[in-house]
Amino acid sequence: MDLVHLWLFLAGLVVILYVVLDGFSLGAGLLFLGARDEAERDVMMNSIAPVWDANQTWLVFGGGALFASFPKIYSILFSALYIPLLSLIFGLIFRGVAFEFRANASRKTPWNRAFFLGSLVAVFTQGLTLGGYLSGTRVVDGQFAGGALDWLNPFSLMVGFALIAGYVLLGSTYLIIKTVGSVQERAYRQAYWSGLAVAGFMIVVSIWTPLHDPSIPARWLSPPRLYFIWVFPLLGVVAFFLLLRGLRARREITPFLGAILLFLSGYLGLQAAIYPYAVPPSVTIYEAAAQHETLVFTLWGVCLVLPAVLVYTLYSYWVFRGKVTAEAGYH
Repeated sequence: MDLVHLWLFLAGLVVILYVVLDGFSLGAGLLFLGARDEAERDVMMNSIAPVWDANQTWLVFGGGALFASFPKIYSILFSALYIPLLSLIFGLIFRGVAFEFRANASRKTPWNRAFFLGSLVAVFTQGLTLGGYLSGTRVVDGQFAGGALDWLNPFSLMVGFALIAGYVLLGSTYLIIKTVGSVQERAYRQAYWSGLAVAGFMIVVSIWTPLHDPSIPARWLSPPRLYFIWVFPLLGVVAFFLLLRGLRARREITPFLGAILLFLSGYLGLQAAIYPYAVPPSVTIYEAAAQHETLVFTLWGVCLVLPAVLVYTLYSYWVFRGKVTAEAGYH
């Protein structure tokens, strides 16, 4: 594997880690106002409290890695998607402030709504960013040459709503693992309906994406991609049935694993659709990559930092394993 593909793998790994880990936290925020009372909201908040801020480490890590390894992606996309990306940052900040203030507020209702709103903005703008990216970016002489609102179109709006459903699925399946009683029972129902919505959106995206970019079907049907592209929709079907079976059998971990596999199948399918382009439809990964010396130098940094972050993440989840209750916290 050459350095460019190695960095492509590392960037993809960081993206999927952020989507899954911060996804269930954001999903819990989207479900926050559906709780019956403050005691249930306390349980939901306590389930993500030890890990939610650390999960966003992957967003910072990914941004830094992208800047170092694929600077042209960074410069083009941050210009093309400036509005949704900045809105994403504001949503995460607003959500973090609401999280901290709610813990010490005598009147929690305003901060409950603020936490939900911050989560909603962060999720929807992530979807707008992804939809705008897949819609294609006009590039001339290595620079963004489009308009400020090129990312805003029916396709990106649809992806925004799809990501809301996806994060609700991650959040609800996570709450199944971490809670008991009425919160868990409601999470089973929320996971079922959001799972159906995600499956529907994945079908729509799979049909709409090649219609949006006519060059994609040709890439799908050309060797060697033709021989393995079918693996990703098959993985999605397996993940969907794993999710439904786990929910019907009232299992706790299986639905979450099914949700992760659904996201993984969709992510890998989209990557297979646009490869070898880093900025569709014109900039390839080789054109976007940094110089060889830069890739080697930064790779040493990743070899030191990435294992440390992974170990810390695993350790924090191990320490805060178990169920969360309103009376006793973790047990």
